[in-house]
Amino acid sequence: MVELKHIDENGNAIMVDISSKNKTERTATAKGCIEVHADTIALIEGGGVKKGDVLSVAQLAGIMGAKRTSELIPLCHQLNLSSVKVNLSCDPDRSVVDIEAICKICGQTGVEMEALTAVCITALTIYDMCKAVDKGMNINNIRLTHKAGGNSGVFEAE
Repeated sequence: MVELKHIDENGNAIMVDISSKNKTERTATAKGCIEVHADTIALIEGGGVKKGDVLSVAQLAGIMGAKRTSELIPLCHQLNLSSVKVNLSCDPDRSVVDIEAICKICGQTGVEMEALTAVCITALTIYDMCKAVDKGMNINNIRLTHKAGGNSGVFEAE
C-alpha cells in the first residue's frame, strides 16, 4: 500500500519536508478542454466576445494560476518556476477549446499541481469570458499527461 506523505502518524495534514531532496530538472504537462456551443467557438475565433480576446486573456490567466498554485492548494510548496507555457487551440468540429499547460523547474519537488492549476484557471477564464453567450459550457478531461524528473521517474498517460 502506498504511504501518503502529507499525513503524519497521528493523521494530521503536514507539508512534506523536501529539504534533503536534490534539485533536478522536472517537467509536467497537463491537458483539458472546455466544450462550448458552435456559435461560441466562432465568436472566440473571430474576436467577437465583448470581454476581449478570450484566448490571450485565458492564456495569461493560466500562467498566473500556475505561479499562484501554492496559495490555492493547501500543502503545496511555493516554487520558483523556470517556465510555464499554455497552449490553446479551437476545434470547431468538436466544439471545444483544447488546453495544454507545460511547467518546468529545477527544484526539489515536482510541478504537476502547477500544470493542472494552469489548465483549470485557463478553462475557468474561458468560461467567465463567454458565459454571457453560453451558459452550457462544460469543462472536461483535466488530467496530467506527462511528468519527468525526480525519484519517481517518467510518467506518460495512456
